Amino acid sequence: MAKNEQRTYQSFWDWEEKSKQREYTEKTTLLGADGTLIAKGWARRNVFEYDRNRSTPNNRKKEWDFYQISDGKFMVQISFANISIGGYVSAKLVDLRNKKIIVDAMSVFLGGKNKYVPNPKGDVPNNFKAKIGAAEFEFDTKETERTLYFKMNFKGKDVICNFHMDIAPGLENITTVLPFKGYPTKYFMTTKQMCMPCSGTFEYGDEIYEFSKEDAFASLDWGRVNTPYKMVWYWGSGSTYLFDENGEKHLFGFEITWGIGDESNATETCLFYDGKAHKFGAIDVETFPKPDKYMQPWKFISEDGRFNLTMEPFYDHHSDLNVANLARMHSHQVHGLWSGDVTLDDGTKLEIKDMYAFCEYVENKW
Repeated sequence: MAKNEQRTYQSFWDWEEKSKQREYTEKTTLLGADGTLIAKGWARRNVFEYDRNRSTPNNRKKEWDFYQISDGKFMVQISFANISIGGYVSAKLVDLRNKKIIVDAMSVFLGGKNKYVPNPKGDVPNNFKAKIGAAEFEFDTKETERTLYFKMNFKGKDVICNFHMDIAPGLENITTVLPFKGYPTKYFMTTKQMCMPCSGTFEYGDEIYEFSKEDAFASLDWGRVNTPYKMVWYWGSGSTYLFDENGEKHLFGFEITWGIGDESNATETCLFYDGKAHKFGAIDVETFPKPDKYMQPWKFISEDGRFNLTMEPFYDHHSDLNVANLARMHSHQVHGLWSGDVTLDDGTKLEIKDMYAFCEYVENKW
């Protein structure tokens, strides 16, 4: 999506041909022997068979496991990334209400072609464990749970993270594969897993920050991509408990990502209710937030009217990692309270009031 600044929300559904939302339900090879992208669409679980050795050019391949945990007061990000020329593992703790970063610990490595190779799927039982420089970590996934461990000395104090998240039986996700027009070997494949109640601790020296499954949720952003040099995107997500008229508790979440690649086969937009995915159409914000509207209300609208929420921001977690303006990740991750309504596949409308979630706008060169 070139010149994103000039785009208005109507442009998504002014296409001559709207997204077909092609769903895959059986195992499907992702890349041909020459690296050409074969599969283009979405799935409720990752059914795409990924062979990293087919990704070409090899030095443009990027692979990551990114976990974000929050109770609306504090946020933890624990992530690993291999971007072929190198990579990192990191743990970050952010005080959302007081708008400050408490810990930002990272250990980097150079040369990632066959070094620290993560798993080819993120939503099946797997284990990824390594020591990178001063940091050691383990991401362990079983059928009904995930556990995260991270340890590193940061500014003379030990950072120790231990988190445990629940995976409900049959929990669905949204896995999407997006192509890039004019680039037959370029692709953007991600699995977004929401609705994982999470407990655990983030220790920094003598300070211990505790998270409870009563109000803390984890999300997984798992990516295996080979992309053009420049990209922009929006990414928003959140999870919470909703109570029905009988007082029964239901696990609810949403995932909205857009602006990346060619979305004519699928959009990365989905609701989750009691573990099931409810797919809806293209989405955008009514007002483009750049350059000075990030802390104003964000009104989200989907082409089919099934996602109608407004975020009232309370914190812009802004970061700008710029290496000689050659490699850059410029992000405004805006956190706020969301209200409005969403509609499930069967037409049931859910009212949302002051739900904590976030949406980010990112400009990327890598």
